[in-house]
Amino acid sequence: MFTAAKPDSEGHNPLVRYVIGIDAGGTKTVALLADENGEIIAKARGGGANLIVHGELEVEKVLHQVVEDLEAPGPIAGACLGMAGVARPEEEELIRGVARRLRLPRELKIVPDPLIALVAGAPLGIGIVVVAGTGSIAYGVDPKGQTARSGGWGYLLGDEGSAFWLGHAAVRQGIRALDGRGPATTLLDRIAKKLELEIPEGLVKWFYDQELSRHRVAALASVVEEAANEGDEAASSLLGQAAAHLARAGRAVARQLDFAEPYAFVQAGGVFRACPSLHPRLESCLDLPQARPVRLDGEPARGAVTLALQLLG
Repeated sequence: MFTAAKPDSEGHNPLVRYVIGIDAGGTKTVALLADENGEIIAKARGGGANLIVHGELEVEKVLHQVVEDLEAPGPIAGACLGMAGVARPEEEELIRGVARRLRLPRELKIVPDPLIALVAGAPLGIGIVVVAGTGSIAYGVDPKGQTARSGGWGYLLGDEGSAFWLGHAAVRQGIRALDGRGPATTLLDRIAKKLELEIPEGLVKWFYDQELSRHRVAALASVVEEAANEGDEAASSLLGQAAAHLARAGRAVARQLDFAEPYAFVQAGGVFRACPSLHPRLESCLDLPQARPVRLDGEPARGAVTLALQLLG
């Protein structure tokens, strides 16, 4: 796939080595092409590529698409794949088989997707990261190289504090208020307006639709932020609960690791973009004196590029 270099008409030096860094999550996949100096040359996006959720064939399809879309101008010398749903040796071997079929280089790293977010925010790869998007997980690496995680069990078993959790909680909070079982809130009206649905019948039908994607529920997280910003106490309480869940996951990771000095505490994922107030809420209840908050604005795939560059020596 990458053996033939393109003509140098685009200004690329065919002797330059290139690397690929990929962030393959449950919602989307982002791939970055960089030269050996770390300069980003191209970016490509695709659908979700969680091995457990989507299966091997879909993961291969998505990875093939994003790698092709990068249009590398020369041979790829190294690659790093940050993969969701790859935790066991047999799962990693499946992905290595996919990589071979895609003719990715032998110099290849396959790592848990939270690790690349940690490296993107803390280039030395030491610290703790809380990744909260459609799902949520906390992951850490200490100076001894020990790793630990908390969460990441999926929306049926966990994902507390994630965008899906917030969207789901907002609908439940609104239904309770409608029934008179909870405090008054504007959440239900706001959700119905956003979705252009009638209350409650249309919303109930929408929510229980068997074709419903959990990403559609996750998209309701921004409604909670909007309501809280306009004084809705129930919405503000939900954001406080989400922050507490994420902080609890971060503390669980910290207890398993050994940090003798201050370390980075990276906050990454789409829920922080949808709900910016989660940053200060999380930091205020974190209760980890040595943690130094880092708010990741860029792509986690940048961390995969950093790890891929390490393969070049």
